[in-house]
Amino acid sequence: MREWASTFEFGILIFVANLIRYLFIAGTAFLVFYVIFKKKFLLSKIQQKFPRSKDYFREIGYSVLTFLIFTLVGIGLYNPVVRPFTHTYYEVSEHGYLYLFISFFLLLLMHDTYFYWAHRCMHHPRVFKFFHHVHHQSTNPSPWASFAFQPTEAIVEAGIFVIFAFTIPVHFYVLVAFLLFMTTYNVYGHLGWELYPKGFKKTLLGKWINTSVSHNLHHQYFKGNYGLYFMFWDKWMGTVSANYDAKFKSLPRP
Repeated sequence: MREWASTFEFGILIFVANLIRYLFIAGTAFLVFYVIFKKKFLLSKIQQKFPRSKDYFREIGYSVLTFLIFTLVGIGLYNPVVRPFTHTYYEVSEHGYLYLFISFFLLLLMHDTYFYWAHRCMHHPRVFKFFHHVHHQSTNPSPWASFAFQPTEAIVEAGIFVIFAFTIPVHFYVLVAFLLFMTTYNVYGHLGWELYPKGFKKTLLGKWINTSVSHNLHHQYFKGNYGLYFMFWDKWMGTVSANYDAKFKSLPRP
């Protein structure tokens, strides 16, 4: 019984940690770009208009619901019955420092692949309204939209953590670092401003990295640019928006 009580306590910790991470990262971005420097950065905004107040409240409300669902998945994975079958570990010596470093990038590649195909599937006309409609109510997204999923999509998005748990060894602190990076990049993708310099896409690394412009175009036009961190799958599958390069180059930077 005590183990199950500990699992419940762990669930509360997951929810609070998710919420604090979201409120701090998305809140900081919102405060800087949508409040303090709103007028100064206006001309460099990807879409010149701003969302309405009710849009922000909708995005925050659905994000909180998303974290509740993520918490339930976390409880499911780390309860006393399931936890022994997962590959999460806590001692670096089990796999060494080299693997510790490599595993972080493995998580990024796995998540990007999962996200691209899950995201693209959710755009199929037959399932869109059941999974992805709520997120696309933000046609002009703000940082608060980064986790604004309807419950069915939140379950799909949480699936990557189930895959992580049962496929590769992941150190607990690598998972924490991944969650911080994932949240930060997701907020950047929904920021409404481009932070990478204009010449970034010409670099060897830059041409494969997803950008805020890319994801903003996806929210505007509901197609193309399905990736999360990288452009690999969009380039390989021919789903990069036709106007992406021109928009990225022409947009002023804050």
